[in-house]
Amino acid sequence: MEYWDLYDKNKKKLNKTARRGDKLLDNEFHLVVNAWIKNQKGEFLITQRSANKSHPLMWECTGGSALAGEDSLKAAFREVKEELGIDISNCQYKFIGRTLRYYEHCNDILEVYLFYSDEDIKNVHVQEEEVNAVMWASKDKILDLYNNGKFEANAYFKEVVENL
Repeated sequence: MEYWDLYDKNKKKLNKTARRGDKLLDNEFHLVVNAWIKNQKGEFLITQRSANKSHPLMWECTGGSALAGEDSLKAAFREVKEELGIDISNCQYKFIGRTLRYYEHCNDILEVYLFYSDEDIKNVHVQEEEVNAVMWASKDKILDLYNNGKFEANAYFKEVVENL
């Protein structure tokens, strides 16, 4: 069972936790992270969601919820390790931004990072419950997927992909 720390809209911890699936109050937020990974060719390591998840078979960057006790950077490291089997904890990175997202009974604070890695795709071992496929994709490929309704674009998508 996953437990999340809860925050107010200013990212101040509320000294309260919730289990995944609990209904949150309107003024409670949990922390979510997007981890974009870019290589020296300017390609991004993107994943295709499992057919058993919401938004099945959509392409996206790696991400997920921070567990209780984690900050967003540690959550990014863990999510990439769990879903792709690679360690990005020693990679250079850039914090892209933070935004509040309002969902019924499950508001979140999304923090977005861009990591730099030239990991060989042969070293990627996907977590099958989460990921169906993985690929290095150019900006044009990602924009094509997005324009055809096959890429799940979260906050800061344009800042990461379009404004290179």
